[in-house]
Amino acid sequence: MAVPKQKQSHARTNKRRSQHRVRPPATRACPQCGEPRLPHRVCGVCGTYAGREVIAPEPLEAAE
Repeated sequence: MAVPKQKQSHARTNKRRSQHRVRPPATRACPQCGEPRLPHRVCGVCGTYAGREVIAPEPLEAAE
């Protein structure tokens, strides 16, 4: 079984871990209403996907 000859340096370890950062979710503007939404998902505001209405949008409730 292969065993490393030397301990990996802190610099090499940190370079590898630089990709482990947390990124914010990517959002795109909805082509119908312009609201931000996740790619390849139905818009939660207008209910459209790929140029057609998939779900009926829910009416906004008045704040009490």
